[in-house]
Amino acid sequence: MELTIVGSGYVGTTVAACLADAGHRVQALDIDASIVARINAGESPIVEPGLEELIATHAGDRLVATSDYANLPTGNLTMLSIQTPTHDDGRIDVGPLAGAIESVGARLAEVLGPDDRHLVVIKSTVVPPALETLRTALAEGFGDASGTVELATNPEFQREGHAVEDFRFPQKIVLGVESSWAETLLRELYQPVIDAADPVVIVTDPPTAAMIKYANNAFLAAKISLINDIGNACKAFGVDAYEVADAIGTDDRIGARFLRSGVGFGGSCFPKDVKALQGAARDAGYDPMMLEAALAVNEHQPRRLVELLAERIELADARVAVLGLAFKPGTDDIRNSRAIPVIERLREAGATVVGYDPVATTNMRSRFPDIEYTDTASEALDGADGAVVVTDWDEFAALDDAFDAMADPVVVDGRRVIERRDGIEYVGLTW
Repeated sequence: MELTIVGSGYVGTTVAACLADAGHRVQALDIDASIVARINAGESPIVEPGLEELIATHAGDRLVATSDYANLPTGNLTMLSIQTPTHDDGRIDVGPLAGAIESVGARLAEVLGPDDRHLVVIKSTVVPPALETLRTALAEGFGDASGTVELATNPEFQREGHAVEDFRFPQKIVLGVESSWAETLLRELYQPVIDAADPVVIVTDPPTAAMIKYANNAFLAAKISLINDIGNACKAFGVDAYEVADAIGTDDRIGARFLRSGVGFGGSCFPKDVKALQGAARDAGYDPMMLEAALAVNEHQPRRLVELLAERIELADARVAVLGLAFKPGTDDIRNSRAIPVIERLREAGATVVGYDPVATTNMRSRFPDIEYTDTASEALDGADGAVVVTDWDEFAALDDAFDAMADPVVVDGRRVIERRDGIEYVGLTW
């Protein structure tokens, strides 16, 4: 098949490269000329395991990038993976996405004949009520041109750091369509994945498909906050929360995944999606109390991490190493990273912060340009009065002797990656 994917962020770039690898001819469209140039040069604009290799393999052949809407359409399917920024109240801004879909509609109006059909697929995460805004934008762009343009939703369930693997071997594929033609087209698109991974294919209408993505992320976010709340109570009781989690995880009604208590969730999906769902529900007249609680617990965990350190050292004028800046290992994404509120609270207390991350330093430097960064974790620990672990990179588990260079070896672990050992005062966040 031939198709265009508008938007080359974390989702769009991964989907484009993976679909090219599945045998399709993919055009990636993005208004950022530097991203277009990198893709065409065979380079990945983001850090994601396995993605650079796919782009290098298919760039210039089955994967071509452009910034010109005049190059639309490629085939009879266009996907949009445009970011939906968050307002201060948590509600999403679909303006950029609506602008892009209107541009797509206007271009389709120029080229579609009376017998032509084209499917416009929303990959972006949008609340169900926003679909009417997008449908209107598409209609305004298309006007009274000939041909038929349909709107569909096809949410993505990728984990950053595992996005390529999750695309190739998904547990489910959700198709929000309004016609059998659209369903057939999307099944053809995903047939290589279906043949290889045998996922559950869920066919529903566009609003329900959009809601499935939000419900999925909200449920996982609530599970993380619940185990963190339980973990905080366990620590108060002198009980190891991880031993408790191992036990309750054997109950198939609960499951063992997402029971690692710690400093909380971040990234571009969970915080944003829970807030957006909360805002949309309130607009519809319902106050979702569980979602509010999930967010409140998540905001508490970074504060608790700093409080535990403050109980052991005087933060004013202390040198504190922050180990891990990305919101999770395997990515350079700092969106909603728990390191951000940790750094903010440490600085408010008068501490000197030194940060380290294997890949996310450049991104965090744009957020905090005036703190110190090091090239290794050992350098960050050298002379530090305390350290906090915020991201569970594997390399932190092997530091060992690096802690001996600390001025005051107090380590508060927010991810349970450091082993207790002689010579350091080790503090687990919930254990």
